[in-house]
Amino acid sequence: MLKKYFDVHPPVFWPASILIIVFITVTLIVGEPMEKIFDAIKFFITDKTGWLFIIAINIFIVFCFYLAFSKYGNIRLGGKDAETEFSTSAWFAMLFSAGMGIGLLFWGVAEPVSHYAKPPYGEPFSIGSAQRGMNLTFLHWGFHAWAIYAVVALSLAFFTFNRKLPLTIRSIFYPILGDRIHGRIGDVIDVMAVLATLFGLATSLGFGVRQINGGLNYLFGLEISVGVQVILISGITLMATASVFSGLDKGVRVLSEWNVRIAAALLIFVLLAGPTVFIFRGFVQNLGNYLNQFIAVSTWTEAYRDNEWQGTWTIFYWAWWVSWSPFVGMFIARISKGRTIREFILGVLLVPALLTFFWLTAMGGSAIFMDMQNETHDFASAIIKDESTALFVFLHEFPLSTLGSGIGVLLVMSFFVTSSDSGSLVIDSITAGGKLDAPVGQRIFWALAEGGVAAVLLVGGGLTALQTATITTGLPFLIVLLIMCYSLFRGLQKEHARKEALKQDINRKNYEKNLTEIIKKNLPKDSPK
Repeated sequence: MLKKYFDVHPPVFWPASILIIVFITVTLIVGEPMEKIFDAIKFFITDKTGWLFIIAINIFIVFCFYLAFSKYGNIRLGGKDAETEFSTSAWFAMLFSAGMGIGLLFWGVAEPVSHYAKPPYGEPFSIGSAQRGMNLTFLHWGFHAWAIYAVVALSLAFFTFNRKLPLTIRSIFYPILGDRIHGRIGDVIDVMAVLATLFGLATSLGFGVRQINGGLNYLFGLEISVGVQVILISGITLMATASVFSGLDKGVRVLSEWNVRIAAALLIFVLLAGPTVFIFRGFVQNLGNYLNQFIAVSTWTEAYRDNEWQGTWTIFYWAWWVSWSPFVGMFIARISKGRTIREFILGVLLVPALLTFFWLTAMGGSAIFMDMQNETHDFASAIIKDESTALFVFLHEFPLSTLGSGIGVLLVMSFFVTSSDSGSLVIDSITAGGKLDAPVGQRIFWALAEGGVAAVLLVGGGLTALQTATITTGLPFLIVLLIMCYSLFRGLQKEHARKEALKQDINRKNYEKNLTEIIKKNLPKDSPK
């Protein structure tokens, strides 16, 4: 009877659950001083290991492009006869929705304006800081972020669909560990993946609920406070359980497609009602500037100064994407069967990133443009005063601002539900030993756990706690991802060698068959057979 609701892999489920409960308990018991503890941990990790994050993320993007254009690019996920489960448009919708949803709504206006008003170097509120602000924002949300997702997703998809191993992180390391992935080492890898995923997801949910609170404050005057945000997390997490019962094909797919449609409608509204010509001109210039300075900006480490800017921004983002990578990677893997490695990498890296760049230009770029028309810079100051209200301060400058803000709140809530449902699906799969259809009760448990951790982090230290949890779990998993690249490469080598051997065997048999037929045709009719 119990297995109807729970069918777990105990060596992963219980250690992960216990560690999460211990974290929640300690944070609640210590209370307010946890904020200082979180801040000290965050500073230590970013100061000592920031350079490692920067090197590793660049390795991921080089590795992805190498695979896409190498001899391995034609390998099809699931085998040569595998067919895709979702249309290309539905695939892109789910990629975008799971990978960036809440974050882009929260930071789409706030981050570019923050870099413009408070640049890491140079004069604030200047043309230079405006261009630099867009460049840095593109860096944080562009190809590097999607390269992290692509590495994990491709590894999972290949070893699950081509090697028929369970859909769990440990399976990726089969070329290195062999059957030991089914033992204690594999359990440790999966526990790390669960913790990284849960805290990375809780960070996004924390950002999302802060933004919902800001939107409701703008629309209805609802108080902005941690208490209100905890209540909102509870309510929306319960709403997310309804999507859990619908499954991947109905719940997440339908919500993802509607998320993208509503986000596209909001984007078109800003495009038409805002500085239309500037947005198109800005997109071209921002993209060119980003590509032109790609190497310099992606390898900048603040080596000749020490003001902790990167720890708050770049290193936090890299750790956030690393923490999200098991969740997004496993989700992308599940929806990508039947695509070639080349199609997969170019699709995951390029299309969502280019859409993201246009969104950032339309939202953040327009906000900067609007502020530059005002010498007092009151508009930018209002935006960076509270990041959670940035989108609504921006939309206030447009016609039908109340309607636009209402749509924004609904969109954040919808992305919240999608992320929670998708995240619980992924964590459930890992803690169930890679089962694709584990009982629904487990997914409900993890959906509630995600909301609980997000609430505790907000209570225990707000934004600093969210960032610290992400960076702390992201660092050890970064090492796992580097090893993952090597393991995937070895797996692809063997797959390619097997395909070549099979091709040669087929060619040899065809040659022998053709040779036999030729000999038979040329033999004299009276010759012995």
